[in-house]
Amino acid sequence: MASLPGFFSTLFNLALPITLQNLLQTFINMLDTVMVGRLGSVEIAAVGLGNQIFFMLNMVLFGISSGGSIFFAQFWGKGDVASIRKTLGITLLLSLVVATVFFVGAAFFPATLIGLYSHDEQVIALGARYLQIAGLCYPFMAIGFAYQFSFRGTGHVRLPMVSTAAGLITNATANLLCIFGAQFTFGTVTIAIPALGVVGAAIATVLARIVECVITVSYSYTHHFESASHPRLLFSFDRKFFLRYIRIAVPVIINETIWGLGITVQNSIFSHAGTDAIASFNITGTISQLTWVFFIGMGNGASIILGKKVGAHQEAEARQYAYRFAWFMPLAAAFISLLLIPLSLLLPHLFNVAPHIIRQAQYMMYVLACSYPLNAFNMFFIVGLSRSGGDTVYGAVNDTLWMWCVALPLAACAAFLWHAEPYIIYLCLLSEQILKLTAGLLRLHSGKWLRNVTE
Repeated sequence: MASLPGFFSTLFNLALPITLQNLLQTFINMLDTVMVGRLGSVEIAAVGLGNQIFFMLNMVLFGISSGGSIFFAQFWGKGDVASIRKTLGITLLLSLVVATVFFVGAAFFPATLIGLYSHDEQVIALGARYLQIAGLCYPFMAIGFAYQFSFRGTGHVRLPMVSTAAGLITNATANLLCIFGAQFTFGTVTIAIPALGVVGAAIATVLARIVECVITVSYSYTHHFESASHPRLLFSFDRKFFLRYIRIAVPVIINETIWGLGITVQNSIFSHAGTDAIASFNITGTISQLTWVFFIGMGNGASIILGKKVGAHQEAEARQYAYRFAWFMPLAAAFISLLLIPLSLLLPHLFNVAPHIIRQAQYMMYVLACSYPLNAFNMFFIVGLSRSGGDTVYGAVNDTLWMWCVALPLAACAAFLWHAEPYIIYLCLLSEQILKLTAGLLRLHSGKWLRNVTE
């Protein structure tokens, strides 16, 4: 068993690149919202709702790749590279099928999809234009996701960070040029780029995702990463291997899909509560992601460490590591939540919206700060513990049951029956965290979360 300094050294070596990658990924998503936010609240709502379809795809792809990551980490601990490649092949296949379905929806039915979240005709029209173009990047996302998760599981955590940084630079540059327009003069020749607004933000997103995918895949093959192999080896899995993958991964895929649907229902509740309410909700989500990325990194780092221990048959160490994560993440969250307070004071300088929208967003951030330690433990339990240990069914039930049976009905009552202010609706949504924490602690102490899926 590693000492505490050794434990934290291992964790941070894995978690920090993942944290930085997610921070950069957050900036990519945030740039559209912040830059479009300079145009007004309708534009914020349109891009926010357009990104809900992106978010749903993101959740399904995350579920598929997370299901694969259980095998990546445990096979890596076992030293079985051939099975890692087969797992990547299955992950790629499933991801591309799902991305194609979402692409067709975004390309041919954008207004219908945006209309699920809002009745505001202006928001629907702008959101549909954004979605139709942004959908072009979905296949590239699918490929990038699958490869990046395979690299994380095998210890190559820096490449995803670098490729995402390139995507951020691409997005920022293209946003500046395409959203607000630009003019360049070269001698007697003048090149003018029109201000495309919401459409420009969508173009920038597509370019960023393409750059990120190309760098991820090309670098891994030129540098001979273990999982980056010939398609013949990637897709050489047989029926037995595929069914084993499905048995473990499907609960994760269902988990992320149902959880993602829950998030879209949250957005729908705020959208139907009013354009101002959804604008304040989107602002809160955009800013809070800046601090939450630390726990995404920690959760994924824990998953890699624990999964490798389980695959190497070091069960006793895996259990001891799990307890260390269980107290460390909530403690860290208590300190990091304090950053939300000064960040809330920056909102008037970042978003060109009415003062009452800013005020509601600030109230939401104060509520979120109080919930952070609970959220952090639950992130560790679902992503770091249940999935690395192969306990995917219990993790899926705990992650979705309380959302759908408690938080969403309570928030709907607050919005439509009690006509509560937006921050009260938000408080109702966070009520699930206490129930998740209780169920997670019980499972952790029982020890039933630990299962070796490689055998």
